[in-house]
Amino acid sequence: MNESKPAGLDIPVADPHSAAAAAPTRVFGRLFPMWARAFVRRRESGLVVVALFIGAVSGLFVTGMSLASQFMHEWLFGLPHGLRLSLAPSLEAWRAIAVVTAGGIILALLARYTAPRFRGRVHDAIEANALLGGRMSIGGSLFITAQTMVSNGFGGSVGLEAAYTQVCSAFASRLGREFGARRNDMRLLVACGAAGAIAAAFNAPLAGAFYAFETILGAYSVASLAPIAASAVVSTLVARLFVDHSLLASPPGGDSLAPTAFAHIVVVALICSGLAIALMSAVASAERVFNSLVRPGWLRPAIGGAVVGAIGVAAPAALGSGHGAILLATSSEFSAMALLAIVVLKFTASSVSLGSGFRGGLFFASLMIGAFVGRCYADGTEIVSFTARAEPAAMAVVGMTALGTGIVGAPMSMTFLALEMTGDFGVTLYAFIASLIVSVVVRGVFGYSFATWRFHLRGETIRGPHDVGWMRDLSVARLMRKDVRTLPQDTTIGQARIRVPLGVTKEVMLTDEDGGYCGSVLVGDIHAAEADPTEPIAKLAHQQQAYLTPRATVKDALDMFAAEEADVLAVVTDETNRRVIGRLSEAHALRRYGEELEKRNRAFVER
Repeated sequence: MNESKPAGLDIPVADPHSAAAAAPTRVFGRLFPMWARAFVRRRESGLVVVALFIGAVSGLFVTGMSLASQFMHEWLFGLPHGLRLSLAPSLEAWRAIAVVTAGGIILALLARYTAPRFRGRVHDAIEANALLGGRMSIGGSLFITAQTMVSNGFGGSVGLEAAYTQVCSAFASRLGREFGARRNDMRLLVACGAAGAIAAAFNAPLAGAFYAFETILGAYSVASLAPIAASAVVSTLVARLFVDHSLLASPPGGDSLAPTAFAHIVVVALICSGLAIALMSAVASAERVFNSLVRPGWLRPAIGGAVVGAIGVAAPAALGSGHGAILLATSSEFSAMALLAIVVLKFTASSVSLGSGFRGGLFFASLMIGAFVGRCYADGTEIVSFTARAEPAAMAVVGMTALGTGIVGAPMSMTFLALEMTGDFGVTLYAFIASLIVSVVVRGVFGYSFATWRFHLRGETIRGPHDVGWMRDLSVARLMRKDVRTLPQDTTIGQARIRVPLGVTKEVMLTDEDGGYCGSVLVGDIHAAEADPTEPIAKLAHQQQAYLTPRATVKDALDMFAAEEADVLAVVTDETNRRVIGRLSEAHALRRYGEELEKRNRAFVER
């Protein structure tokens, strides 16, 4: 999923321009006959058929990984069959610490000896859709899945949603490549894989579908609805064949629609907004602490595992994803203080896990923490005499939805998740209101979801799944013209008039004694009557420090044109020697940018 970026280890991350990422599949066109590929490429119904298959396989993937994780928990922690790790009443201290520490050691070994094989090929679904047109590596995705399974299976406080979406989206991407799908269709199929993954994980096809729209595809259209919905529904049905999906949150009871509830919703939403920002910041802080204090790097997950294991001794609910512990939020057996203590420990365990190098996400953790916070708030209103008491179960669902929105950045997906978990339309309305408040606050104050926050820490500028890869592909090297005139900067104006007559070109680039760029001069200025022919042409130069490099994108070029108020800029080899190799005009850059943008919009509307 979108929060799958590891922390604390030198694990390879995606290089959007890597050849491995963009290379076509070796068996392209061999698995399916030409008529099948044409059916998928030319007909919307063809994509729906492929989406149905993706959904079925996604349901099997999710079910298999979920059962494997549960088996690992039962075997490693000595749990009774069917008991979730986060619902265990207690754990043996030595076992909890030893198992999570062992998981950290295994992760360190994987990072040291296996990760280099996938350097430049590890992309999650958001990054693949934003930069690579939906192309994902099967090998890199299986590596991420293995890391996440070890992290969760050995008790790390991380969720499996990263593995679910990674492997399902990668399978969809590979299938799309075999069918020769176009760029927009590839992105849609990747979203189908993610929709199937989340739908099967939560028994929530609506939540899965809107998760794909909001976080993987970045837009909703009528044409994309059928494939994504088909994948989500089929994935859910397949998962139900193997796993007993009861409601994860008990349906609220009592007067959940009291008029005073709106004020409580606003307060819970604001609290969860702050917690979401704090949790995302805490993960980054934990990573910095481990990177600065723990050397060598392979020790970080081992030490982090020992810390998380010790937390698990005090509160087993802090281990694993927290999938089962959500039920505790509606249980009368736990006091508000006990739940608040679990919130603090889960918050710490998740931060330490991701900060030390465990692989996983915060989707499940955010739902659990949010549900506990909502329940604690409701219990707190009972103490305050001047306010009406909030309904605990309803506030638990509101808190779960609110914090999930802050972390994942998908308000509609979280709203439908609340509906499908509880079956209560009244509480779903309140969950929707809370999601909107959190979305506005977190985006306004912090500006990121957890996935885009990780991209930001890596130096990436993408803020979501919207397709900006074409913009990066439209580089200055592709746009520039090579018919550029240059003159040494010590050339006199009189000599320049002879060498560059009017009408030959509009501008001349000046070079120093080493051949490096040092400014540009308009030919009209050279031939101006008031110009002294004995003066060096360098006196007429402008944009001495404004130039472009071949690797700059069209967006970089347009920003430079706007900042310098220039019509034409020189293109140089690099920042060091600055040898002039071409020129680019603002008019040409704008025209090519508009053409590409129109092409993408037309493809989106037509499909």
